[in-house]
Amino acid sequence: MNDLLPLAGILVVDDHGIVREGLMALLGKQEGFQVLGSAASGAEAIAAAKRLKPDIVIMDLLLPDMSGIEATELILGSLPLTRIIVLSACRTIEHVYRSLRAGARGYLVKDALASDLIHAVRAVRSGKQFLSPSVTPPTIDAANCFSLPRSPLERLSVREREVLRRIVDGASSAVIAQHLSLSRKTIDTYRGRLMAKLGVCNRSALIRFAIENEFAV
Repeated sequence: MNDLLPLAGILVVDDHGIVREGLMALLGKQEGFQVLGSAASGAEAIAAAKRLKPDIVIMDLLLPDMSGIEATELILGSLPLTRIIVLSACRTIEHVYRSLRAGARGYLVKDALASDLIHAVRAVRSGKQFLSPSVTPPTIDAANCFSLPRSPLERLSVREREVLRRIVDGASSAVIAQHLSLSRKTIDTYRGRLMAKLGVCNRSALIRFAIENEFAV
């Protein structure tokens, strides 16, 4: 057992029972870890965190009553010393930014290895940050997650946001060009710029990114 740190009390938050049970079993076997409980929703997570005062919360982002990002902000509002690690199927750059902005100290995707999660808990417990290499945007310094630039969606110009909104609505480049009094070539240029900024490779992925990240003008 680590002589420098007491047991790390852990709360597991996920709306899938089999995932919660698997995570609790995995983490409960590790030296220096103590699983305090679990929660299946944001409200349960907030109540459990206030009651159990965990050192670490393993937080899913897709919860039935609120986003894990909102739950993270509310937990940290009451328990600023608690450290939250996001473990989610969401892997877009925007999800990473929003989670870190909310105060998460780690971010892993659910296809990570069990050893990655264990390493993340140990790193975050010792005061470090941990980001899965597969989701670490090049503009984020993994050693200093709190010095964040604006997120990809926040960096869009007013015109780019307007073009994106119309793309999400299903409008073609020709229709968008007509509505905005621009040439089709200009709209295609905007679309290419949007894909580059948001890290996607085609129109379908662009629309999916906007929907997954609750894009609004």
